[in-house]
Amino acid sequence: MASGTVTSSEYISHHLTNLTFGNHPESGWGFAHSAQEAAEMGFWAINVDSMLWSVGLGLLFVWFFRKVAKAVTSGVPGNAQNFIETIIEFIDDNVKGIFHHKNPVIAPLALTIFVWIFLMNLMDLVPIDWIPYVAGQMGIHFFKIVPTTDVNVTGGMAFSVFALIVYYSIKQKGVGGFLKELSFQPLPKIFAPFNLFLEIVGLLAKPVSLALRLFGNMYAGEMIFILIALLPFWAQWVLSVPWAIFHILVITLQAFIFMVLTIVYLAMAHDDH
Repeated sequence: MASGTVTSSEYISHHLTNLTFGNHPESGWGFAHSAQEAAEMGFWAINVDSMLWSVGLGLLFVWFFRKVAKAVTSGVPGNAQNFIETIIEFIDDNVKGIFHHKNPVIAPLALTIFVWIFLMNLMDLVPIDWIPYVAGQMGIHFFKIVPTTDVNVTGGMAFSVFALIVYYSIKQKGVGGFLKELSFQPLPKIFAPFNLFLEIVGLLAKPVSLALRLFGNMYAGEMIFILIALLPFWAQWVLSVPWAIFHILVITLQAFIFMVLTIVYLAMAHDDH
């Protein structure tokens, strides 16, 4: 809950501001002390908190799965092995149902996307003031803990998927085949310039929609938690518990949607049209 000396708008703004490091045109290299300073640092500024949490959670995913994989037994599996095998089977079933080509990268990529995004989304269930308070006691004024509420993170993942779409489109069909696919459909060849325009817009819409869908849903969820934190203590418990329970569905669903759409887009990149 915000203290009495902090207004609601200041409290909201504080919790929505990243810890940003960059080169300010006036003060030089350093951490931004406000959202305005962060914006003035320009494109090359980095949201340090988003990077720390996203990389840290990614390493946690790799460490845990590797730990379980090294302890796999053909006998009676433990709870951790059962849990991991359930996730892997779930991902594998989805990949086999959507992707009908031979590519050893797709299933591990789908697993990584689902688990990594789920872990980043899961941070939204941590009480909104706990970690920022600890960071504040250490002199860190801003510290967001949900990487997927940063459009730079969701955009980075989405455009990485876009790069894979273009790569596999060219690898499977060649540069000429890829250009023909963009130029000679859906209308006859005489409308090639118009087709090219439509297909490029559609192609660019894929990463944009991936990034904004995930960002928008998680940002809205975080905003609701922040608004609940502004209410009296008793009202926070009444509202935050049911919203957190519902939000478990949201964070899981958003990870699943991002994964499924990635598989679909890569399957389309392998298909001959």
